[in-house]
Amino acid sequence: MEGEAVIQELIDVLRTLLFPGFLFFVILGLFFEWIDRKFYAKLQNRVGPLYTGPWGLLQPLADFVKLMAKEDIVPEGAIKPIFSSVPVFALALSLFAALFLPVCGPQGIVSFPGDVIVLAVVLTLLVILVFLGGLSPASRYPEVGAERSVLQLLGYEIPLVASILGATAMTVGLGGSLSIEGIVNAQRDWWSILGFQALGFAIFLLAAQAELERVPFDIPEAETEIVAGWTTEYSGKKLALLRLARDVELAFLCGLGATLFLGGPWPGPLVPGLGGAIVSTIIFVIKSIVVLLLLTVIRAAMSRLRIDQMVNFAWKYLVPLSIFQLLLAVVVAPLMIHLLTL
Repeated sequence: MEGEAVIQELIDVLRTLLFPGFLFFVILGLFFEWIDRKFYAKLQNRVGPLYTGPWGLLQPLADFVKLMAKEDIVPEGAIKPIFSSVPVFALALSLFAALFLPVCGPQGIVSFPGDVIVLAVVLTLLVILVFLGGLSPASRYPEVGAERSVLQLLGYEIPLVASILGATAMTVGLGGSLSIEGIVNAQRDWWSILGFQALGFAIFLLAAQAELERVPFDIPEAETEIVAGWTTEYSGKKLALLRLARDVELAFLCGLGATLFLGGPWPGPLVPGLGGAIVSTIIFVIKSIVVLLLLTVIRAAMSRLRIDQMVNFAWKYLVPLSIFQLLLAVVVAPLMIHLLTL
């Protein structure tokens, strides 16, 4: 019995470190960056990454290695403990959040009732790290970027949480639970749940774009206005870790969108009986790529907003729409599904 317990612990450690754990999401994040850059270039009639590896596939990894070899500078007057720890905590939080995603089954490596609420909290903590990273260098441009990130958070946080809660409330109404596993299992037989959550999915995409600080919500890092915003003073290994953390967060949010609105790792009722860890992983990655391509289209089709325009748009349109879709998910959708199953 003790030997079996040791083997099980070893398996759990390998799952956490390798697949579907940290290493998997680091590779997936770099792969998603390549897809994003390649598709974004295609939409702009450019080539994108080309020479490093087949079809430029290794370009994100090459960029990471190059930054790791650069000189690491800490500005004079910076709050050094905070300045140096922000990249590490950003990567750690992104990887921690990714462990909740159901990559190869109905639940992630970490799973418990209410875990979906923890994910919403982690996303807020990432923005707080952005704020700390912008204030700690005691420099003008990072400080402006940090202030913008907090103002932007006030605009998109409610819609993002409401879209997550909408999917959660709907599955609870169908007999599911307040967890990622409950949401996934509730969509196993109702893969078309997106039809009742189309508005919530659209709100999630816009809020996720703002969370990732991508066009049109790249206001905290507006390079044409404030150099590189809150990341201006970061260089070398710290900047490499920040960019890797952003790649992992991109993969996480794409996976979260696929989980909440597209059925997660399940193929849906159109292909009954299809399962297994490998097939489920492939399906999960494909659905996540679909979410990524939608985010890239938004990035290519729009230009940067001003911070006042972003907050105005969020409070005038996104917040009311998110509350409306939450009411639909709680009241209307479960009633319609129950009527259809009679």
